[in-house]
Amino acid sequence: LGNGGSTLHVLQYLEDLYGDQWASFTVLLIHSGGYSQRLPSASALGKIFMALPFGDPIYQMLELKLAMYIDFPRHMKPGILVTCSDDIELYSTEVTETIALDKPGFTALAHPSDLAVGTTHGVFVLDPSSFSGKGGLEYASCHRFLHKPDMGMMRQSGAVCVRGHCSSGNHSDTGMASECVYTDSIFYMDHLTAKQLLMFYKQMGPLCYEIDAYGDFLQALGPGATPDYTKNMSNVTKEDLGLVEVRQQLYSLLQGTALNVIVLNNSQFYHIGTTQEYLFHFTAESKLKFELDLLPVTFSIFPDTAETSDQSSIIQSILEPKCVVGPGSVIEYSRIGPEVSVGKSSIVSGSYINFSVDIPSHCFLSSITVKINDEVEYVTMVFGVGDDLKKTVKSLSDVHSLQFFGASLAECLDLWSVEASDQLFSSGNKCLGLWTARIFPVCSTLSESVRMSLKMLNSVQHMSPFKLSGFQLLSVEEMLTYKDVEDMLKFRKQIYDEVCLQRQKEKSDC
Repeated sequence: LGNGGSTLHVLQYLEDLYGDQWASFTVLLIHSGGYSQRLPSASALGKIFMALPFGDPIYQMLELKLAMYIDFPRHMKPGILVTCSDDIELYSTEVTETIALDKPGFTALAHPSDLAVGTTHGVFVLDPSSFSGKGGLEYASCHRFLHKPDMGMMRQSGAVCVRGHCSSGNHSDTGMASECVYTDSIFYMDHLTAKQLLMFYKQMGPLCYEIDAYGDFLQALGPGATPDYTKNMSNVTKEDLGLVEVRQQLYSLLQGTALNVIVLNNSQFYHIGTTQEYLFHFTAESKLKFELDLLPVTFSIFPDTAETSDQSSIIQSILEPKCVVGPGSVIEYSRIGPEVSVGKSSIVSGSYINFSVDIPSHCFLSSITVKINDEVEYVTMVFGVGDDLKKTVKSLSDVHSLQFFGASLAECLDLWSVEASDQLFSSGNKCLGLWTARIFPVCSTLSESVRMSLKMLNSVQHMSPFKLSGFQLLSVEEMLTYKDVEDMLKFRKQIYDEVCLQRQKEKSDC
């Protein structure tokens, strides 16, 4: 469906539940996270339930979103506020300035950003006569919206402003003139516009295409909008002529609808939807870490003899004495035994490691409970934090170009005695990549699944054979099909209870 299709689906659901009553609602709609291929530790439960390194007990992204938007409903007419679950918007305005979401059509928040940031976001081409770029908050009108434009497109269309006319939250003011663009984050649509989109959805019938709420809704808006984007397939997972037709229909429907922009000059948009961004914001000296006061240890059992650095992040986990966690690493919802060392800049999520092991630097390790034929079992995915899980190749002969922890997947398969055939991929021969490769062994216990996946990784690091024959093997795609969320939450709850018990014990000792 894409996040656009899921937005339409939710509108239908609201009408089914409430009939005409929903015309008076103010709705917060959060896209909870899709496949999360760039941060697979959030794939099973959704990015909106991502643990954050602050709060006691810990906050999840959902709580932060509710806190950030708590003032909006007071100045909002009936309609829908649409946001993603892997971004954080922080802004500062004057006491007298309010963010009012009360105009017909669409209203979007805009943040000053470097041009490089603009190439991976939506960019507003603002009407220069409608804003000055000064003060904390301004209401501007948008001539046109660009979705992930290149540098040339931004300049050509007049989206680039000179700093000074645009004081960015991402840079200290050096007094030098430099360029920026205004990028998107969350947007509001009034009830009448939402109703129009719902009518369109009803006429369409079941959706077979991936519609983007940002690219496909917002690019149709503003007096400068043109239908050229409807044929651009660079940002979709599956090219399809049917998608072009749906986009053209959406363009006809929304053309002429206003796109109002609330320019937040003192603001910063943070994205934490990739492993690199996640590690940077949670462990490095990032601005976000400073602004939210993110902590190195949050709601965890952490003995004095466990070694970590201020540059690591331990979230709702139990560390045994003498274990070592390297700088720049994040451990969440895990139990780490005494003879475990975790290298630099690694992610360990939902795992139980009760054996002696050195987890290498730049390693991504995440365990998932699966239920197959009513049997509860465990699978642990392991990758390099920089591995591209979205990359696919067209044929088996190209499998060598897929990279797994710095080695070619073809080499890895040889080491594991796994044959490169159509059966290797859960998608048949349609979508060949790390996401669909059946390479992760199913085990009867959580710690055993971690041990086996780390043995696979060790075999690749040392180019030594480790046979996977004899195991049932799953791809990440299949893990999500068979996931047992209840058991995963039970494991988290056990850690939670133990931390609470430890807290009580420490209090009574005092």
